[in-house]
Amino acid sequence: MVTSPVYTTENECQDCYKCVRHCPVKAIRIVDGKASVIPEACVACGECVKVCPAHAKKIRSDLARLKELLESGAEVYASIAPSYAGYFKGVTIGQIAAALKAAGFAGASETAHGAESVSAQVSTLLRETAAPLVISSACPAAVDMVRKYLPGYAEFISPLPSPVRAHCRLLKEKYGRQAKVVFFGPCAAKKNEADAHPGELALALLFPALEQFLEEKGIAFGPEAELALGPAGEGRFYSVEGGMNDTLRDGNALVRYVSVSGLEGFRRMLEDFDPAEFKRHPGAFPRKLFVEVLACPGGCVNGPAMPHGASGLATLFATDAAAPIRASAGRGLAPCGASEYPPEAVVDEEPDEAAIAGALARVGKTAKADEVNCGACGYNSCREFAKALLAGKAEEAMCHIYLKKNFQRTSNALIKYIPAGVVIAGADGLVVECNRLFAEMAGAPDEFDALGNLDGLALEALMPEFAELFAGAVEHGSEIVKYRQPWKDRIVTISVFPISVGKFAGAVVQDVTKNEGRREEIAAKARDVIRKNVYTVQQVARLFGEHIAETEIMLNDIAGAYESQTVGKRLRTGDSEEYLNG
Repeated sequence: MVTSPVYTTENECQDCYKCVRHCPVKAIRIVDGKASVIPEACVACGECVKVCPAHAKKIRSDLARLKELLESGAEVYASIAPSYAGYFKGVTIGQIAAALKAAGFAGASETAHGAESVSAQVSTLLRETAAPLVISSACPAAVDMVRKYLPGYAEFISPLPSPVRAHCRLLKEKYGRQAKVVFFGPCAAKKNEADAHPGELALALLFPALEQFLEEKGIAFGPEAELALGPAGEGRFYSVEGGMNDTLRDGNALVRYVSVSGLEGFRRMLEDFDPAEFKRHPGAFPRKLFVEVLACPGGCVNGPAMPHGASGLATLFATDAAAPIRASAGRGLAPCGASEYPPEAVVDEEPDEAAIAGALARVGKTAKADEVNCGACGYNSCREFAKALLAGKAEEAMCHIYLKKNFQRTSNALIKYIPAGVVIAGADGLVVECNRLFAEMAGAPDEFDALGNLDGLALEALMPEFAELFAGAVEHGSEIVKYRQPWKDRIVTISVFPISVGKFAGAVVQDVTKNEGRREEIAAKARDVIRKNVYTVQQVARLFGEHIAETEIMLNDIAGAYESQTVGKRLRTGDSEEYLNG
């Protein structure tokens, strides 16, 4: 059973390591070329789901659990994220509410109500706190990143619940503690919230699961229904980067509002500063800094479950039209309560320099110049990759430079030691690589010994008889084999094959001169044996013919003598007349 919000379907994973390159916290382990999510390290941002070309990364469905919850007879309310405008384009929140009621929900409400409650309380917090930095708690993926990877900043997270948890509290306050709340939105990290706080949030599902659920029940969007807690307002703009800050602008000149989306950018903002500076130099920060942070670039409208283009201008204008521009403070909104976010650091044991050097040597990096830090493996530097190797999260094959060099060494060894001439040429007809045996056949062993190759020499000059075969293999991708061809003072069999159509072709040339000589020797011996056999047969036939002739003469003599005796006997017995007349 899948318990992690984000997981890998391993038989679909194509070992491309794209998820490693894009994971902001490197919560991916590679085993036998397959990438799996490390649950305790993952913040469920869903970035790997968005970028996986093979769609091997999945977000847990929970649709079966929803059906069980509805069939249990519980009173279930839906909390609908404001990013619905980007997923169900042209569909109103009232239509979604009606469809959910038809599917068995007691009611549907907007998560934006919780957002407004949070904003109202954040405004109060910013006036009262002495902290020079406050980080929003609205995005659970961003909160988990701080707690796990930047634990020194955990104390600066706003001590308020996320909008969905605040909304759950409002719904339970209105409809009773027994009510169950199910969230529908674009976010995988909400599943972590549901798992951690089941008493508030029973389940968190994605918009695609909601769409599938309604299709299975044959429910289409039609007339509107009333919303539980009524329609929301400015909180609807929370789904867009900067939307929360829009609800906080209440004229407080002592606060600077900053918004950042994308965990990589957020991490860069924080990691080069020591939060202990706040305590060492308390007077150095005259204004408070409030950082609205969202894990998904552009905001929740670009979440892992959102379709391509959902964060475009059409969605922004639609969201803006439904969300009035106003501050949430001073509107008499119900308080959302408090929440705590203690640090929960994910600590990898820091290896010593000797271990790192050993890991680098495993991928052929023995000098500083070898550390090219290309990032193709998914890590920002070769040293980070070495640490991942030591932690069992990476494999040597992830280093494409090592893989390429290893392949080249292998191919060079094969070309060098194969007992045939081997040559590779480009589309321009020039030699790219060959072995010494080919150079000997081509009559250029001295050039090969001097340079170690024949690179750049024209095939037309080395083997004019076969240059056209290479051209055909390069241009058309055809494979051609020619048997027992004369070349210089040899008889050869040549196999020409494409390596990259339009770019390279190769050939294996086998010297069969000795074999041909042996074949002629065998053929001569065979002809001699045949000639002797024919002579013997002729002799036998002649002797056999003479024997037959002598036998025939003797038999004729015997037959003639026997016939004379018979006629004489008949004449003597008086039967001659009958015999003669017969």
